[in-house]
Amino acid sequence: MTIKDWPLAERPREKLLNRGLDSLSDAELLAIVFGKGVAGCDAVQLARKVLSATGGISTLVGLERHRFTAFAGLGDAKFVALHAGIEIGRRALRETMQRSLPITDVSAAKTFLSAELGNRTREAFCALFLDNRHRVIRFEILALGTLDSATVHPREVVKRVLELNAAAVILAHNHPSGISEPSSADTNLTRILSAALKLIDVRVLDHLIIAGQEIVSFADRGLLE
Repeated sequence: MTIKDWPLAERPREKLLNRGLDSLSDAELLAIVFGKGVAGCDAVQLARKVLSATGGISTLVGLERHRFTAFAGLGDAKFVALHAGIEIGRRALRETMQRSLPITDVSAAKTFLSAELGNRTREAFCALFLDNRHRVIRFEILALGTLDSATVHPREVVKRVLELNAAAVILAHNHPSGISEPSSADTNLTRILSAALKLIDVRVLDHLIIAGQEIVSFADRGLLE
């Protein structure tokens, strides 16, 4: 039995069109991306098996190509389709951020930065550069690192702030380990950057640590000086 044999109202594509995205399970959403299953296993069954094996969507989308395609029924075409969809979402969020009203709290920034950094397998340090009304000028990744560190040079951050004529920044980096707690190195770097930017009258509004679905805010914890 294939999905074409299902009742029309229960097919993932028709459910999406008639009842909206929220009506679909994770497996049904993945089935739409996958397009088809394999012999003896329709797209929804395939998606369920993969989600069960990996532990969920967040782990699945973080898999490198060779690990993704190691699953029976998952080849390059499905890998490309999945990551193209993810990138479309990221770019849409990026455009929304750059056309947005001034950031009055960091909730929108958290959503955007979580999408940008949450599934990376290597550490990345980035910044949202804001104007004097706290509107986004630009998002940039300033340093890429290894599984557990990224080397950030405060002088380069200050230089980029001046080039973009930013009045404030929201800093962020990810912890691929999944541990969201700030390290002593994270705290020290934040203090150094805050002090350096304060000298040129630029505020660090927050420093966010993204660890999968968990986000730690330095501002919420009173760790910004």
